[in-house]
Amino acid sequence: MQKEGIDTFFGSILKEEPDVSAGVAAIRTLLKVLEDDKSETVQELDSNLRLAVETMRNTNYPVTAVSSGCELFLRFITLAKLDTNTFDECKSIMVQRGKMFLIKLEEARGKVARLATQFIIDGCKILTHSKSRVVLETMQLAAKNKHFHVYITESAPDSSGIIMAKELEAVGIPCTIILDSAVAYIMEQIDMVMVGAEGVVESGGIINKIGSYTIALCAREMKKPFYVLTESFKFARVYPLSQQDVPNEFKYIAATRGKDTSKEHPLVDYTPPAYISLLFTDLGILTPSAVSDELIKLYL
Repeated sequence: MQKEGIDTFFGSILKEEPDVSAGVAAIRTLLKVLEDDKSETVQELDSNLRLAVETMRNTNYPVTAVSSGCELFLRFITLAKLDTNTFDECKSIMVQRGKMFLIKLEEARGKVARLATQFIIDGCKILTHSKSRVVLETMQLAAKNKHFHVYITESAPDSSGIIMAKELEAVGIPCTIILDSAVAYIMEQIDMVMVGAEGVVESGGIINKIGSYTIALCAREMKKPFYVLTESFKFARVYPLSQQDVPNEFKYIAATRGKDTSKEHPLVDYTPPAYISLLFTDLGILTPSAVSDELIKLYL
């Protein structure tokens, strides 16, 4: 599959299936490339897969989960290189493992939701930020037998919080949309913060929609729990110590990275682990300090 075809296939998934995240779309695209590839050597196949990853990292979509998900996918399927004598056998096993990886991935969101919904109690007030598919599924599941109220930041500049509110209200969950700048004002009224993540870094901190760090600071000051709901394919091998350490490819879309980024607003920020109470993942409920151990297991 040529670069144009990869770009088109990846983009079509995101446009036609709004419930699919960029990370999952990227892995589905990689699996398609793997199945259609006509390479005759492992080295050539590796090169084509990495070209596909690079192509998707240079699109105008958020690429934090694309980067981590593709790295884990390639690590998982290329273990097959050590198991076989012929290239055809090797590729066959890689495809099988890729399909297994995708199935596991598609089950992850439901596992996170089942864990996190236990922390939502009747009558509580929850603050969330932007639109998160895993937070949405968790709240939809909890609403089947619990009543709670959700405060949602408008989430500039794309107003994704308004979209989130509409989807929650469609299943009968009462919501209040607030300005991003009203987080400190509303924090004293809420019982917990629940956010998603575009990436989880080695320290146990998260990279997420711009404004997440501000919410975490307010939550810590007012002693409110700050919970992160995320799938393990978003665990990334990066270790930022500050906002400036977050890679530019995570903070800006491809069209922006070619400009003077000092004049651009970043799409994400970094929330250090000290401000995170717990992470709800398909690997279980983790403290931030446990993330590095889980990353080691994922990449062994």
